[in-house]
Amino acid sequence: MMSEDQKPSSEPALIPLSDLTKSPFRKVEEKGSAVATLEPAPSVDELEQIDLSVEGMTCSSCVATVEGALNKIPGASATVNFATESAHILVPKGTKSKVLIDQVSKAGYSARLRTDETDSFSRTRGLGIRTLLAALFAIPAILISMTMQFHEPVDAFIHETLTRFNLLHPTYSAHGWLVIALTAPIVLFLAWPIHRAGWRNILHPTMDTLVSLGSLTAFGWSIYANSTGAGDIYAEVAAGVLFFIILGRYFESRAKHRAGSALAHLLALGAKEVVILRGSKERGYEEVIAPIENLRVGDRFVVRPGDRIPADGVIIEGSSGVDNSFITGESLPVDVTVGDQVTSGAINLTSRLVVEAERVGRDSELSRITQMVMTAQSEKAPVQRLADQISSVFVPIVVVAAIATFGVWYGFGIGTLQEAVTAAVSLLVIACPCALGLATPVALLVASGEGARSGIVLRKVRSIEIASKIDTVIFDKTGTLTTGKMTVQRVTFADSAVGIGNASWFEIAYGLSKESNHPVSRAISRYSLKESKSTPAQLKDFKESPGIGLAARALVSGSAEAREVPVILGSPNAVRKATLSLPQEIQSAVDVALANGNSISILAIDGEAVLAFEVGDSLRSDAAAVVEELRRRKIESWLVSGDSRSAVDAMGEAGHIDSNHRIAEANPEG
Repeated sequence: MMSEDQKPSSEPALIPLSDLTKSPFRKVEEKGSAVATLEPAPSVDELEQIDLSVEGMTCSSCVATVEGALNKIPGASATVNFATESAHILVPKGTKSKVLIDQVSKAGYSARLRTDETDSFSRTRGLGIRTLLAALFAIPAILISMTMQFHEPVDAFIHETLTRFNLLHPTYSAHGWLVIALTAPIVLFLAWPIHRAGWRNILHPTMDTLVSLGSLTAFGWSIYANSTGAGDIYAEVAAGVLFFIILGRYFESRAKHRAGSALAHLLALGAKEVVILRGSKERGYEEVIAPIENLRVGDRFVVRPGDRIPADGVIIEGSSGVDNSFITGESLPVDVTVGDQVTSGAINLTSRLVVEAERVGRDSELSRITQMVMTAQSEKAPVQRLADQISSVFVPIVVVAAIATFGVWYGFGIGTLQEAVTAAVSLLVIACPCALGLATPVALLVASGEGARSGIVLRKVRSIEIASKIDTVIFDKTGTLTTGKMTVQRVTFADSAVGIGNASWFEIAYGLSKESNHPVSRAISRYSLKESKSTPAQLKDFKESPGIGLAARALVSGSAEAREVPVILGSPNAVRKATLSLPQEIQSAVDVALANGNSISILAIDGEAVLAFEVGDSLRSDAAAVVEELRRRKIESWLVSGDSRSAVDAMGEAGHIDSNHRIAEANPEG
């Protein structure tokens, strides 16, 4: 169901307003003057949203840096999301995107205008190969350095090898030089992006600054110590930290990619090409296949059976059944004809339609839903804002503390140079992963992405944070408590016979239904296929009428000889017009199906109704267990549906929802 504010609208895609200043005024300070005046802040109508893809961010401190740079632009309100590597900026209308991109560049990062939602899906950028190489060097370095019994055999092996090739033997620890040699590719090459990001932002330190300082200090000290004999080496510390940082970023990237794949299901609903009608009625129309970006409001386009509707519009030619389940959750298709509205992303099931476009691109309903999900991912929950605030001051504090630690230990003679370096490096190394700053945005991204995969669209990402306080759950029926897949629930036979056996009836039903793409027909086709043992009846003059049913002439074997008879598989109203009357058994089946909120299709052979298929949704296998689990957690369950009272009661009974918690015949607004 769609709430009132989810109805199709010609307004642009949703704009996150949470970051607008709370005051209706903003402060303006003039240079060289201590006098401050107040002027009205721009209204929502005077603002526009510009989305950027930001590259080079590696932690939440980077987020704070980019946000701070963008918010320096007069009138701008920026929200930067580390998990989606994107920036969403509200700026006064007319602001050039180049101004924003240049501002990001000045902060030490690169940015580009994001024109497609898929830009926010994370890419590994070779992290898999980098992680593998880091493991190949880091694991042996750690094992050799940390396992004491390896030291003498490794030293002996190195000396024997050098003697064999008449090479100079190393001063001090031979295995130490091997560990340094194994660590060098990690520190100098594989971790180069970390060093580049860390030192590029040296004036506003990030987590990369900590990682870079810690690893380079440990690596440099190891070379000095092993060449002078000044103390122990810590090269394996640099190797281990960098390996785990690279490994963590690889898993983090995979998590973001999986969340992006979940949202890709929404993006896949949008058509990439459209068949546009060019020309006029007098000169004739020509069908032109063009990219969806070429479609404009007022254009007429063709939607063939089985295709997704590429834009919101009104039907001007044809009638068909349309599957709107992606937006309504209702598994039953909707019959549409000339003058009816259709929505982008819906599937045309049965017949060719000509539609006049009314909303295209970002103004379409599908784009608005997708933007809603993307906006939810870009918005920051309170816990994430707290993490960003901590990260913005965490890194400078750690750097200053490390320098102070070294100064106190060495300057005041508390310890030797080695001990002072060890204490400072330990502080840098322990602090650098910053799980809070990295894990929080990724956890929110994955949660909202998995929600989208399950059909849960979050308008505000803070919903995830407050979910722990939920005490009431309201379920829709179709596609929520039910599977959303049409199946044959019941078959009713007429007592009267028409001279052929039941198996032949299913052969005719299979022959008719397999030619249609309608969900009800597909359900009857699957059922009849099993009953007819894969033998469809021979049909002639097949015709499908949307909203009415299927008709043809079938060759049947009667008591005397084979003959051709008219056959219909359709709605009760259609069959009533083609037969004298419905047998009592069939009429009772119709009444029961309608009471259950199910669809009913009747097979009539040679003017006589012989059987009825009740087709509908079935309760999910785990629905009752979910309701029971919620009850155990003291969470009340309600069932609200637009279906009839009897249908809602039947489903509520099966799902163990209390009778006083069931609301039937509710409209979408209700």
